[in-house]
Amino acid sequence: MGDLNQQASTDLVDQRKGEYLLIRDAEDGQLGSLLLGFVCPFMWYYAAILYFRKYYHKDPRERSGLAASAIAALICTIVVVIIVGIVLL
Repeated sequence: MGDLNQQASTDLVDQRKGEYLLIRDAEDGQLGSLLLGFVCPFMWYYAAILYFRKYYHKDPRERSGLAASAIAALICTIVVVIIVGIVLL
C-alpha cells in the first residue's frame, strides 16, 4: 500500500514539473483520427496547419499524429491535382 502512495505522489510531482502522465494507450485515438480523414480530408489540412504552427509545443504527444495528418494532406493534394489534370486534359 505504501508503494502505491509513493508512486502517486511522485506522479503528481512529475506532473507539476510539466511532464505528462500516460492515462491510456496513445495509439487508440491516432489511428482513428487518421482514418477519419478519408471521410473528411479537410481534417488533414486542419491538422497540417496546426503542425506547421507548432501546436505540438503545447502538447508534445500530438506531434506524431499531426505529422501523419500533414503527410496525408500532402498525398491527398497530389492525388487530387493528378486526377484533375487527367480529367481536364
